[in-house]
Amino acid sequence: MSNPQQIFNYTDESQADRLARKSKDSPFMIIGIIGLLGVCGFGAYKYKTRGKMSTSVFLMQLRVAAQGTVVSALTIGLAYTLVKDHLLKDDKKKE
Repeated sequence: MSNPQQIFNYTDESQADRLARKSKDSPFMIIGIIGLLGVCGFGAYKYKTRGKMSTSVFLMQLRVAAQGTVVSALTIGLAYTLVKDHLLKDDKKKE
């Protein structure tokens, strides 16, 4: 009745170690963060050429695009995990 999982003390973990661990656990989170930064960078670039659009409307549209990028990356990651764990599971792991 021993627990095969290793116990890890997270209080001794630095920010770089935490980001590395999270990227291994959930690689689509990192893709979502990179997508968020990409959308924000694109929005900062396009801010100059927004025309007569008000700043608040532009920022609202930018926020929706950034959130959509992150949510879609996490949704794709969840779908990938579900397919990998339930549809493509290996019968040899159960032994």
